Amino acid sequence: MKIKYIGSSLLLFLFFGLSPLVFCQEEAPPVGQVMEAILTQAAEKLARREYAQALELFDTLPPEYAQDTQIRILRAGICNSAGRPAEAKKIANEIIASNKNNIDALMILADAAMIENKERERRQFLESVIKIDAKHARALIDLANINLKNQNLRVAGNYFDRALAAEPENGEALVGRASVHRYSKEFKKAEGLLNRAVRLYPDWARPLQERARIYKSAGFNTDALEDFAAAIKLEPDNYWVLVDYGTLLMETNQKKAALEYFNRAIKISPNSFIAYVYSAAIKDELGDYAGAEKDYIALTKLKPDYYFGFEALGIIRMRNKQWALARDSFLDAYKQAPKEFNYAILASINWMRAGKQTDPKQFLAQVIKTAPRDSLDRAMLTLFHDLKGDADVGIKVEAEKNNYEKTKMLYFLASYYDIRGNKTIADKYFLMAKDLNAVGSLEWRLNEIMLTERGINLKDK
Repeated sequence: MKIKYIGSSLLLFLFFGLSPLVFCQEEAPPVGQVMEAILTQAAEKLARREYAQALELFDTLPPEYAQDTQIRILRAGICNSAGRPAEAKKIANEIIASNKNNIDALMILADAAMIENKERERRQFLESVIKIDAKHARALIDLANINLKNQNLRVAGNYFDRALAAEPENGEALVGRASVHRYSKEFKKAEGLLNRAVRLYPDWARPLQERARIYKSAGFNTDALEDFAAAIKLEPDNYWVLVDYGTLLMETNQKKAALEYFNRAIKISPNSFIAYVYSAAIKDELGDYAGAEKDYIALTKLKPDYYFGFEALGIIRMRNKQWALARDSFLDAYKQAPKEFNYAILASINWMRAGKQTDPKQFLAQVIKTAPRDSLDRAMLTLFHDLKGDADVGIKVEAEKNNYEKTKMLYFLASYYDIRGNKTIADKYFLMAKDLNAVGSLEWRLNEIMLTERGINLKDK
């Protein structure tokens, strides 16, 4: 007998324990059996995220099966998983045209809207579902998560409560409701729900991860570390569990151990930026400037609007006396944050060190126009543009009351005199900046680098 090839659908159906089915062309089985066969045939492809190949299986079906509503729903679901929401919507809309209350089709449309970042549309489809079925847990949970994301905690909590009333052991609802309690600082309530989720789903990392976050928020770091470690054992390739664990290790001054987990996270998801932020900072602090620079470069490529990455690159390159590269880093930071005039001044300082003192003149002329009149920023920008008027600027700087602002301006003055060749006055201002002890600020860090390079300290005053 000739065997017909069939197959395709969602991983979720693997839980039903279906086994492969084949059938003869002469004896066409019921649609239900065809669906089971599709699920089984497609499961392996879906597990490997071979969505295109899974979808190809539908093209082998004869029309009497391909047009079945449930098989079309399955196909639409895979289209969404494959990142092809337009195809999913076409199928779902065709189904709704003949049955406007088809919940599965409405959920397909809601998922497609999520992929297309159309939150309003997604919300509308989900609300349509719960009008038809007020106890539809997944729609309630999705609505809850939308509101949780937008910090509408009361509304999110209400939706999670409705989902739990419909399905008291729904793991997503238990964890989600606990998250609402965490944001509301109701830690005991959150812990109770998560304890329940951990008992119900011992092989699922997320309840442990969320309980660890509860413990961390409440200040029980030891318990949090234990839960994060347990979650990693269950899901060693879970990016966010690794990042959460590394963050807490870092915050509890276990930086080398934290770095291991951030590095693991980067290997798992090299196009996610957050692990680079922490790994670069730790490497920078531990003196691995080459490693930190590599991570900062990756970070700025992935998220150029995170201008602190360019700032950190600028510091490392100034440390290495790579003046032109440092200039470019601070110019990039300034492009992303045009109201941070210190980036423009630092770019100019490095520009001058890399070439002639007049090189940044045209750039500074443009920046000056955007700085507030009578501000110290404008005065300092004008000083580097005109290369004169330092005495007046010095008086303004010494009159500044804010220590962080004064540290910044003292460092700029010191750099101005250093570039102009007056090392004695430069050293005076470098030491004055150190005296203010504005630890952690950008210019304070640069000032410390300069003092170390020059071999001077407070005793030399």
